[in-house]
Order: sequence, then C-alpha cells, then structure tokens
Amino acid sequence: MTDSDKVLNILQKIADAIHENEQFLTDLDAAIGDNDHGINMDKGFQKVATDIPSLSGKDIGSILKRVGMDLVSTVGGSAGPLYGTAFMKAGAVVADKNEIDQEDFVSIMEAGIGGVQLRGKAVKGEKTMLDAMIPAFEAMKASCTAGDDTPSMLKKGVEAAENGVEYTKTIIATKGRASYLGERSIGHQDPGATSFTVILRAISESY
Repeated sequence: MTDSDKVLNILQKIADAIHENEQFLTDLDAAIGDNDHGINMDKGFQKVATDIPSLSGKDIGSILKRVGMDLVSTVGGSAGPLYGTAFMKAGAVVADKNEIDQEDFVSIMEAGIGGVQLRGKAVKGEKTMLDAMIPAFEAMKASCTAGDDTPSMLKKGVEAAENGVEYTKTIIATKGRASYLGERSIGHQDPGATSFTVILRAISESY
C-alpha cells in the first residue's frame, strides 16, 4: 500500500526529475514544437513542489487534484490542460483515499489517459503522450492481473513507455504544432511521451 506521505515524496521526486530533464525536453520540443515543453513542465512541477508542505495530511485524491490544478494554472501550451486534466481525473478515482494499492495505480493510469483523450481529442498512433501512456497502462494492468508486486509492475510500465517513446520516432505527427511538419516529424521522439516517461520512471524509482 502507498499512503499520502509516500505520494508527496513521489511528487517531489517527479519535480526533481522534470527539473533535471528540463533542457532535454526543451531540445526535443525545439525540433518539432514550440521549444518550451521542458521549461513549461519544470515551471508547473516546481509549483507543485512548493505546495507539497501544505498538502501534508490530505487524502490522495485531494493531493492529485491539487497537482492537476497547479499544472493547469502554471504550465503553458497544451501540456498544462492535458497533464492537469490527467491528474484531476486521477484524483477523482481515488477520492478520500489515504492509501492506494496496485489496482488503484491502474485505475489512476486509466483515468489519466481518459482525461488526456478528452482534452486532446487524440488517440494512440498520432505521436502524442498517449503513445507512451497507453502501452504503460496496458503493461501495468497485465502485470497487476498476473499478481506482480508494485515495483515489478511499475518497471514493466516504464519499459512499455520507453518503447512507446521509440515508436513515436517512426510515425508522422498529426496533432499539435508538430503536425505542421508532416513527414519531417519522422525521426523525432515526441516530447510529451518523453515527459510522461520521465514521470513514470521517477515513480518507479521511488519503490
């Protein structure tokens, strides 16, 4: 089981990981986007980090909802609404819970994907964050069903997300600024899929 204090600790690790990868994510975005994904994501998660002390003692649903609100209000571009909605939808499925288990992790992932699809009007295969999120969810769900422990489940999710990032290099972008490049977007990995993988890896490394 993962309690509220552990979730806050994980959020700090996510903020640190995004900060460490700020330039990398921005460089990826410079090739096919607005050259600001890393900057925007870092801004959002630094806001989350400053709010962590005030979230001590809150239930996990409330914590995730607050993260979502922070991201919507501080992250520029499309990433703010997408990630913000994902976290708020995730918070809704664990509302009032002070502990979450593996099945809750899977539900959180599924809800987050639903939020991104709702906001972004996107599906898998369009060179977006969903190309990492959906494979990670499917791998984690299968792992949970197989009875794996949480560290194993998360590692399998990270591996699937990493493979999803590699997949984005092979396809044409059809959403966002990258879609303007057409076939020239091939060969470049999607920044959103990459930032999601950074986040999931930080979660995995916390176990």
